[in-house]
Amino acid sequence: GYVTIIRNASFLTPSMAVSFREVYAQFLREMIIQPGIAKANLGFSREDVTLEDHPLNPNPDSRWNNYFKDNEVLLQIDKDVRRLYPDMAFFQRATEYPCLLILDPQNEYETLRRRVEQTTLKAQTVDRNRSGVTNVSSPGKAQNLYPSNEFEVLPPGSEAHWEVVERILFVYAKLNPGIAYVQGMNEIVGPIYYTFATDPNCQWKEHAEADTFFCFTNLMSENRDNFIKSLDDSQCGITCKMESVYSTLKEKDVELYLKLQEQNIKPQYFTFRWLTLLLSQEFLLPDVIRIWDTLFSDKDRFEFLILVCCAMLILIRDQLLAGDFTVNMRLLQDYPISDVHRILQKAKELQDES
Repeated sequence: GYVTIIRNASFLTPSMAVSFREVYAQFLREMIIQPGIAKANLGFSREDVTLEDHPLNPNPDSRWNNYFKDNEVLLQIDKDVRRLYPDMAFFQRATEYPCLLILDPQNEYETLRRRVEQTTLKAQTVDRNRSGVTNVSSPGKAQNLYPSNEFEVLPPGSEAHWEVVERILFVYAKLNPGIAYVQGMNEIVGPIYYTFATDPNCQWKEHAEADTFFCFTNLMSENRDNFIKSLDDSQCGITCKMESVYSTLKEKDVELYLKLQEQNIKPQYFTFRWLTLLLSQEFLLPDVIRIWDTLFSDKDRFEFLILVCCAMLILIRDQLLAGDFTVNMRLLQDYPISDVHRILQKAKELQDES
């Protein structure tokens, strides 16, 4: 099933998984624990703050400068992962296997949770979307960003699943500064983490965080161009893939293609989300996992994704042919068919016709 496929896609054999997990533990030490200890120490020593380094130091190599840049990324990640799959309670619940390395009481350092709490109280909230547009809200609004009754308060020594996802994305952003974090990555990592964290085998479940990180990294190595705006109009960019949906539709159903063209319904109006997020926003999580199961088992997985998108259009062709612009946009933004088996079967038929 899906777990086996995603492990195989990431070359995660049990023996290799052990070494990968050790590498991930080292990432946590270097990117979260050690900077957290350094920050705590800087806060206590006035001499270090004023002579060696200080919060207003313009030097790009300044520890404070890097700390503040990381906080911008962390705040966006935090905002997104807290609302991950809001129709499910899973991500708000405590994990059975909290990261002992992070929660070790012997480590006196600033945790990611503490960084977010302090930053939202002291600074403006920075929201960077995929287009690079930065929205800054006032400090007053930041204080009320997360109402106290919105999320269950977990006891000391516990952490919610969304906090684990937050850590995975923060480490990924630190290791990949060229892309860092872009809104939507949370929707990609969510199903992967859920699959590992609900594995009936406790040996896999216990290491869901590290295994998810490497599977997500490998998946992003194939999918990351969709998240880089400067590549949008290149051959490997998202624009080319969106146009592929329409060119494929033209081959498979020219009447429907001409109808969408006539109504000036451009592929970017709906296929941008479908392709970039691998349909994770269009269906319930169990159905997303079922779709990914088929996608990741296909050697031409992203070409098959184009066919899945075409199948989704063809299956509602009668409604689209009868509807006006407004009706059709509503259909495409809120896809009406929930039977993913039917969609995948149609996509396979389209593939066999090629």
